[in-house]
Amino acid sequence: SNRALFTHVALHHMNKNRLSSFIDIRNAFFSEVAIGILANTILLLFHAHNFLLEHRPKSTDLTIGHLALIHIVMLLTVAFMATDTFGSQKTWDDIQCKLVVHLYSSMRGLSICATCLLSVLRAITLSPRNSCLAKFKPHSSHHNLYCTLFLWVFNMFISGYFLVSTVATPSVTSAHLLRVTESCSLCPVIHFLRYVHFVLRTFQDVCLLGLMALSSGYMVTLFTKLSPKAPPEERATQTILLLMSFFVVMYFLDITVSWFSRKLWDIDSVHMCVQMLVGNGYASISPLVLISAEKRIIKVLKYIWVKWH
Repeated sequence: SNRALFTHVALHHMNKNRLSSFIDIRNAFFSEVAIGILANTILLLFHAHNFLLEHRPKSTDLTIGHLALIHIVMLLTVAFMATDTFGSQKTWDDIQCKLVVHLYSSMRGLSICATCLLSVLRAITLSPRNSCLAKFKPHSSHHNLYCTLFLWVFNMFISGYFLVSTVATPSVTSAHLLRVTESCSLCPVIHFLRYVHFVLRTFQDVCLLGLMALSSGYMVTLFTKLSPKAPPEERATQTILLLMSFFVVMYFLDITVSWFSRKLWDIDSVHMCVQMLVGNGYASISPLVLISAEKRIIKVLKYIWVKWH
C-alpha cells in the first residue's frame, strides 16, 4: 500500500541520514585524535629537551611534558577503543577489555591531576618572596618526580575498579550491561566496590577542581594588585589561566554528555562517537593552547613550514 511504501522510504531516508552523521562524527573524531597526538608529541619533545638539556629548566617543564605524555597515551588508547566501536572484525577477550579500559580511566584521572599541578606550580612561581607560598617553590626536580610517581600509583589504584567491572560483551544482550565499545561492557559489581570507586574519584576531582579555582584566582589577584610582570611571564600565566578555563568547560560538558549516555543506557555507535569526541577534546586542544605561548616552538614550526613549501 501507499502507506507502507511511504513508511519504507521514510525509514530508508532516516537510516541514510544516520549513517551520514555517523561517518561525519567518526571522521571528526579521528581527525581530533591525530591532531592531538601530533601536538602533544611536539610539546613533549620540546619540554623533555628543556628538562634534560637546559642548564636551568623551568619548574613547569616536567609537568607540561608529563601532561603531554599522559594525553598521548590517552589518545592512543581511545583510538584503539574506537577501532572496536566502529566495527572491527576482531572481538576482544576479557583481559584485553580490562587492560584497555583500566589504562584509559587511569590516563583521564592523571590528566586532571597534571593540569591541577601545573596551575598550582604556576601560582607558586608567581608568588612574591614574602608570600606564604614562597617556601613551596620547588628547588629540585625530585619533588616533582615524587609527586608524579604518587599520582600514577593513586590513579592506577582508583581505576582498579575497572579491572573487576569490565567484561567482554556476551553474544546475548543484557539490560544490566553498559557498553563501552562493541566488544567491552561494564557489568554491575559489588555495591561496596562501586561506592568506594565513586567516592575516591569524586573526592579527587572535587579537591583538584577546588585547587585549580584557588590557584587561578590567586594568579588573577597577583596580576591586578602587584606590579606588571615581564611579557613572557604574563603570557605564560595567561596561557595557564586559559587552559584552566578550557579544562573546566570540557570537564562539565563531558559529565553532561556521559550522564545522557547513561540515561540512554544501551547507547548506539553514534552516541558513543559523540561521547568520545567530547571526552577527548581537552587532550587534543590543550597542547595547541600551550604551544601558542612558546615562541621557540612557533619559530621551529614556521621554519619547517617554509622549508617544505
